[in-house]
Amino acid sequence: MPELNFFILYVESPLASAGFYTELFGHAPVDSAPTFVLFALANGNKLGLWARAGVEPAATAPAGSGELCFPQADRAALDALHESWQGRGWSIIQAPTEMDFGRTFTALDPDGNRLRAFVPNPP
Repeated sequence: MPELNFFILYVESPLASAGFYTELFGHAPVDSAPTFVLFALANGNKLGLWARAGVEPAATAPAGSGELCFPQADRAALDALHESWQGRGWSIIQAPTEMDFGRTFTALDPDGNRLRAFVPNPP
């Protein structure tokens, strides 16, 4: 099976979105241009922010169609992350909630992509 370790979000302005993700990840991108910004994450994954207007073939999904998920060690970590993101003034569209897979909350990036933090239910 092919390995999956590189994710791309289509955004209006990669440089503007880079400021948000620099704050989220706690470090600057490894590459930055007006049409594409690349973050290398500590776990080996990469996140690219690509200018929607320049995607080939053209992006047909509406803006904000993506979701990045951030597993948390426990409920206390989830609640602390929620408080941190809320304190930064980020848009929280779902307060900490119990769902069938575990406890979760959801925020939005500047382009409307979802950032879901969660603690899965024990197996």
